[in-house]
Amino acid sequence: MKASMKAIICSKYGPPEVLSLQEVDKPIPKDDEVLIKIYATAVTASDVLMRGLDAPFIFRFLIQLMLGFGKPRNPIMGMVLSGVVENVGKDVTAFKKDDQVFASGSMSSFKLRFGSYAEYMCLPENWTLAIKPSNVNFKEAAAIPYGAGLAWYYFKNMGIKQGQKVLIYGASGSVGLMATQLAKNAGATVTAVCSGKNFDLVKSLGADKAIDYTQSDSVSQLEEYDFIFDAVGKTKSSELKKQSKKALSSNGKYISVDDQAPSTSKLDFLKIKALVEQGKIKATIDSIYSLEEMAEAHKFVEQGHKKGSVVVSVFKNNSQ
Repeated sequence: MKASMKAIICSKYGPPEVLSLQEVDKPIPKDDEVLIKIYATAVTASDVLMRGLDAPFIFRFLIQLMLGFGKPRNPIMGMVLSGVVENVGKDVTAFKKDDQVFASGSMSSFKLRFGSYAEYMCLPENWTLAIKPSNVNFKEAAAIPYGAGLAWYYFKNMGIKQGQKVLIYGASGSVGLMATQLAKNAGATVTAVCSGKNFDLVKSLGADKAIDYTQSDSVSQLEEYDFIFDAVGKTKSSELKKQSKKALSSNGKYISVDDQAPSTSKLDFLKIKALVEQGKIKATIDSIYSLEEMAEAHKFVEQGHKKGSVVVSVFKNNSQ
């Protein structure tokens, strides 16, 4: 008789209510895989988009091309996790039982592993999987891969130089907060765009200035920037966002998180881990839900006002 586990099943695309807690077979690692007992995962903006298919036609088509038409091929969603190795396949050499790890199931648009909305998940050892940074707990570790992975992908090729001006639109989300820290680490003068209630947060993570996009005088506060990074994507806009495109220097670049299909290599993932251990980037957790509250977590993220990451606690652990 097969062992079972609890998992959140997405039976079809639709509102948060399509997510339900069920008992399913516990996965068994293949020869090159690691079986991870999951302590924490996170609900990302991408998760909400994929579950709801609330996007223009071309995006809906691409999502279903990746995930399955009509309903997800893998009904267990979730792409990020932290936890402890419970077992390894016979060919695995980089990990052993009881290792504390964190991971992302997304390496590129067509190299995806879903399944972290569950008590256990298997990943190949050569995936974006690494020993958890020693200076963060499991919840913080689960909050790192999504935002840091996306921000790192766009920032690593920007070539930001000391003293350049960077504007980050949507600076208080999980991607924006990581982008703010990466820009500051590169020596930039960083202007964060977010709501006024999040000014203290973005400034605590390195923003030199902040603009409230909801205020009538927000456009007048724009300066001239070498880089503008849109961390929320093209489906959300404001008058400030529209006008910011005119605030670029002569050789300036405007980059949206929707511009390309991002990828994260194993090497990139290890570089992100090193930045965390060096204290150069920190995770920000907005709120924590239980696995049973997954639908409520999706409803909250869907509102678009989270600060940093929304984490879901799976197995309890004293060091979380």
